[in-house]
Amino acid sequence: MNKKPLSIHNWGTTAEVLVLLCLLLLFDIKVQAQGVNRDSLNRVTQQDYDDMKQKLGLKAAMRPGPSGNTSAPNAANTDEPKVRSYSLPDPLITNDGKKVTSKGVWEEERRSQVVLDLETEMYGTLPANLPAVTWQVVSEKDTTIANFAVTERLLVGKVDNSSYADIDVQIELLVGIPSAVTVDVPLVMEFGFIRWPFGNPSAEPASYFMSPYEPRWKQQLLAKGWGYAVLVPSSIQPDHGAGLRTGIIGLANKGEFRAPEQWGVLRAWAWGASRAMDYFESDPNVDASRIGIEGTSRYGKAALVTMAFDERFSLGFIGSSGAGGASILRRNFGEQIENLASSAEYHWFCGNFLKYASDLTVDDLPVDAHSLVALCAPRSVFISVGSPFIEGQWVDAKGMFLGGVHASAVYELLGKKGLGTSEFPKMGTALTSGEVAFRQHAGGHSTGPNWSTWIAWASRYWGH
Repeated sequence: MNKKPLSIHNWGTTAEVLVLLCLLLLFDIKVQAQGVNRDSLNRVTQQDYDDMKQKLGLKAAMRPGPSGNTSAPNAANTDEPKVRSYSLPDPLITNDGKKVTSKGVWEEERRSQVVLDLETEMYGTLPANLPAVTWQVVSEKDTTIANFAVTERLLVGKVDNSSYADIDVQIELLVGIPSAVTVDVPLVMEFGFIRWPFGNPSAEPASYFMSPYEPRWKQQLLAKGWGYAVLVPSSIQPDHGAGLRTGIIGLANKGEFRAPEQWGVLRAWAWGASRAMDYFESDPNVDASRIGIEGTSRYGKAALVTMAFDERFSLGFIGSSGAGGASILRRNFGEQIENLASSAEYHWFCGNFLKYASDLTVDDLPVDAHSLVALCAPRSVFISVGSPFIEGQWVDAKGMFLGGVHASAVYELLGKKGLGTSEFPKMGTALTSGEVAFRQHAGGHSTGPNWSTWIAWASRYWGH
């Protein structure tokens, strides 16, 4: 039997061929457009980055950070014996050298000093007279998650842009409350993505990627009779330097460049979380005194910043936050301050932070990760990280553990229990007896495998 040669004419009708060619053409256009968009974003980002360096008057060039590629010549250190000696700023020593020995001195003097250093040198200060946010329920539905009845509301927080109409900010928030409850319930809010009824349907929050034997986070919360919420960070502020003249930062600045002390993206996301807390305080179905905040990776950084600067949040679940989050910056292990201050990540921070990768070094920074964790005291914080064999070592698991260790003295001053040990635990060991908790699970870049441990720990504070 003679076989027809393989050609486009064997694929179907002329109409089918035209459809296929159109799809291929659209795909090619999309790929090219993405490349153009990336080039445009990179160009605008570099313009903003250069503007900030000029404002700072930096004399030295920006030092490059190490590579996350373990085979690269400049690969980041992942060998613990090669970690250098360093000295951390003491959160219990005031700026004039006085030892903090009482709760009163911490609350009335020292805490505000730490806040100021973190604001002016790292995360940025909030502009005065930030616009109001008005929350509106745009959609509601009754549904089930693993046989648990839940009412989901999609809300939009409209930010008043009457001062600069060119920028429109609408914060997306999904709230799920158990349908059968007759009292206000605790709730955990995650920095993530919304799948219903809009958003990126292919995107999942990091905590969705769990062991097949581990129920999903929403299911576990509903089983406790607790609620959940998902806050979309990109609806508050874009996650790149090119977006700093848009979003809430751009709206506050009326589309102009930032000043060196002004807030970066992490602080903007945290501001959005605080506006969600404003809503929870008005919702009769939510117990606003029992609100937790959770995030992974850059969202883990944002969750920790939220806890530190807004004392209304009750519990924190800080996933794989790494450098700029719970990990000690002075450790030369994994990601470094030079990476954070590069044009790829500088937008998370205020402009002043760039100094520490140029004219200054990390040793000149008046704070470190433990300072941020200490601001959460006496409220409880759970630091989560994945396996170095799966997640990798860029986030520096031990560095995050030490962030909790060195914050523990502040917790103890306030009559709470810290980590209780300075010995890095074996993977899977849950250090959950105190208000600072830590566990390294056996999975990847996710809080997923730690949710059940976190909920058991949180139950000590929230009950059933």
